[in-house]
Amino acid sequence: MDLKQHIGEVPDFPKPGILFYDIATLLAHPAAWRATIDRLAEAIAPYRPTLLAGIESRGFLVAAPLALRFGIGFIMVRKHGKLPGTTVSHEYALEYGSDVIEIQEGAVKPGDRVVVLDDLVATGGTLAATVALIARQGGEVTGAGCIIELAFLNGRKRIDVPLSTLVTYES
Repeated sequence: MDLKQHIGEVPDFPKPGILFYDIATLLAHPAAWRATIDRLAEAIAPYRPTLLAGIESRGFLVAAPLALRFGIGFIMVRKHGKLPGTTVSHEYALEYGSDVIEIQEGAVKPGDRVVVLDDLVATGGTLAATVALIARQGGEVTGAGCIIELAFLNGRKRIDVPLSTLVTYES
């Protein structure tokens, strides 16, 4: 199955000049979504995860069913102020300014083998920040996975762990 046929393209979103790749149409097609999860499971299995981390918010849609399939835990990586309880945070640079991501304190334990998941890797900033945050908590990030890679933005170069993607856009 060609997953690209099930990914929507929305011009000028979230601002003019941006072409947004929308997985809503992929999620709405049961056979395509099953194929996506099956292929991602196969891609990340060699990383031997004991914990999956999903990046807000579409990464949750990817990580949760994979965690269930592997019989392992799933943690949420969210923007500052979105998680209850005590959190640990990581500030990272954006093209203009900075942002902060957080996980709940104690969500990652030393020795956890973590795979980070999101729907899409573009510039790689949030994915790289998540890897750094998890490593700082004692987790070993063994790999990362995304449905979509925007190769023309060179985000893969910022990720210092193996990265598996299913669909690549070159321009």
